[in-house]
Amino acid sequence: MPRILTTAAPEGRRDAAAPGHLSSARPRFDLRRQGRRALAAVGCLAGAAMLSSCGGGDGGGPPDPASCSLADQKTWLADYMGDWYFWAGRNPRPDPTAYGAVGPLFEALLYTGGDAAFPADRWSYLQPTAAFDQFFGAGRSLGYGLFVAGLEVEGRPDLPLRVRYVEPGSAAGSQLQRGDTLVSVNGLAASELIATNDYTALTPQAEGDRLQLVVRRGGVERNVELVASAYALTPVSAQHVLTSRDGRRVGYLVLKDFVSQARAPLEAAFAAFRAAGVQDLVVDLRYNGGGLVSVSRDLASYVVASSAVGETFTSLRYNERHRAADSRSTFVDQPSALGLSRVYVLAGERTCSAAELVINGLRPFVEVVQIGGSSCGKPVGFVPESQCGTTYSAVNFESLNADGQGRYFDGLAPACPVLDDLDHALGDPAEALTAAALSHADTGACPLAAGREAAAQVRHRVLRSGPLPEPAEPRGMFEY
Repeated sequence: MPRILTTAAPEGRRDAAAPGHLSSARPRFDLRRQGRRALAAVGCLAGAAMLSSCGGGDGGGPPDPASCSLADQKTWLADYMGDWYFWAGRNPRPDPTAYGAVGPLFEALLYTGGDAAFPADRWSYLQPTAAFDQFFGAGRSLGYGLFVAGLEVEGRPDLPLRVRYVEPGSAAGSQLQRGDTLVSVNGLAASELIATNDYTALTPQAEGDRLQLVVRRGGVERNVELVASAYALTPVSAQHVLTSRDGRRVGYLVLKDFVSQARAPLEAAFAAFRAAGVQDLVVDLRYNGGGLVSVSRDLASYVVASSAVGETFTSLRYNERHRAADSRSTFVDQPSALGLSRVYVLAGERTCSAAELVINGLRPFVEVVQIGGSSCGKPVGFVPESQCGTTYSAVNFESLNADGQGRYFDGLAPACPVLDDLDHALGDPAEALTAAALSHADTGACPLAAGREAAAQVRHRVLRSGPLPEPAEPRGMFEY
């Protein structure tokens, strides 16, 4: 049962952008200064709103590589994984000299299972530091802005390949819309992409790359050319005040990415919801792969009553060697918080990591009604480490809520199973997941028809954090 919380005003007010309490033993990551040494130098509290440098060593981890030679990089990587990796001591320890590149060595160092409490590591990955900084620092992404429903048609080339999401500020934003059908991609039939499970053509290598599509909408086919760019993300891509059949005012928003650029539009959305006197809230996280723990906490803090401020949103637990690094993030005072006792979260197999953290972190405090499918099952996260142009997101910690609940490796199951509805825009009251939330707000029960259909078809997929067959949302839970 959720904890019963009063709505009494708190003794004071924290800055809405300030982080919740983090154990001073754990340094806070700085997107502008990649690496464990910079991280370890940022560990003391400076006022209520930020952490600043307090000097001292490098946190006890391995020193930076002596150089960026392959040999030194491999030595560093093996030492780092033997120290700060969550499964250090339980992962393989291959001879680094046997590998001709850091990528294969990184894969060989990952935990392969053996502990009944933890499945094999399917989440750790590496990527160019420039790409990591661009997305999680600058809030931009290189791409066409086109996301397809490839997982839904896996192994079924007889089914249409449809657009599930487009980024508003991208090339696709002005030419495509949710529900469009791709007939061909660069001259190759969409059925071939499905049959081979190969969607690499939808991921550009550089700005200016061109994608030639034949698209069908309403029975009419047309040619579309998209030019790749480093477009600005739109973290909150939709917000509405909806009215249920029985007249309840329901706030609805889509949050796509937990990046720092989400904070301002989140505050604007919740200020509008509060002014409109919404009685319920629907948070659409179905395509949210995660991101910053602090932004996840900020979103959750808009939901709870004021008496939850200072309570634990999540605890991050490191390996046995670094228990002093364990930290706690608490709910913060948000000026436009709604103080609800119930929240609807639209979710599915792409709802991952820091997005799942919202569901799990809120459960001890409010009723969370999850609608859609099971989430991806990633209750672990990273403190990314950058060396020689590569950023390593190796699992460093697991996350637990205020009741000590975590380890949901099979995903968080929905209360109301409902299939994704590509025939309607996100936020349309007729869209299946949104309609189910509005119905539940009125009746307190799941729509029977939707539940029967979805329960027979919704299945949980085991997904990796790294590149997926279809162009997918970056997946992560980063402690900053």
